[in-house]
Amino acid sequence: MRYFFEISYKGTNYHGWQIQQNAISIQQVIQEKLKQLANDDIEITGSGRTDTGVHAKQQFFQVDFKNEIKGEDFKYHLNAILPKDILVRSIRKVKPEAHVRFDATSRSYEYMMIPLKDPFKLNEAYIYYRSLDLEKLNAASNILIGKHTFKSFSKVKTQVNNFNCEVYSAYWQQDGECVVFHIEANRFLRGMVRAIVGTLLMVNEGKIEIEGVHEILVSKDRSKAGRSVPPEGLYLSKINYPIHIFEN
Repeated sequence: MRYFFEISYKGTNYHGWQIQQNAISIQQVIQEKLKQLANDDIEITGSGRTDTGVHAKQQFFQVDFKNEIKGEDFKYHLNAILPKDILVRSIRKVKPEAHVRFDATSRSYEYMMIPLKDPFKLNEAYIYYRSLDLEKLNAASNILIGKHTFKSFSKVKTQVNNFNCEVYSAYWQQDGECVVFHIEANRFLRGMVRAIVGTLLMVNEGKIEIEGVHEILVSKDRSKAGRSVPPEGLYLSKINYPIHIFEN
């Protein structure tokens, strides 16, 4: 029986999603608690990876159980033993062939920025002291929309078949005192969003022109793009799946 678990977590205290030998990860903690609850060795597969310090408003992982489970009861008991910074939001049975990673049709990220130091947003947003020109930032972001090779915005040492992604939307929005960058695509490369934000901030600072974003994109050269902004402002915010893969 295959199930998709929808979760949220604050990534501050973890070295990313994926299990590592000498550091604690989200995946490791969840697997340990599932083993405790189900009294069986359980391996989970995530819809994707988040790096150290990155958060998730919505993340999914899949689990195969030998027998059917009662979703609401299982969710209650699992949340009771998980750390306070990890939450199971829902558990849904899916078709046996459904895959939490490969069946995702799109993923969305948000990058949150605040103008001043705020102790209540510690490790939850990037402090950026300069003013933000949203009109200029949105004009530069529009260049990213469509099918492109995003090698310029990917970590150099990464194992992927290709660097091609299709960006469906990319825009900046004021949200109270925060400014949030939103981006949705069919897939993302390692470090892609943080490199994009760093590059767009160079546009904001006048270090490159709006048209320079296109030049960086087609160059396929990471050294031409901007810095990778800190992880604490980044959130995996939404993952979409086709409805037909769910059993309930």
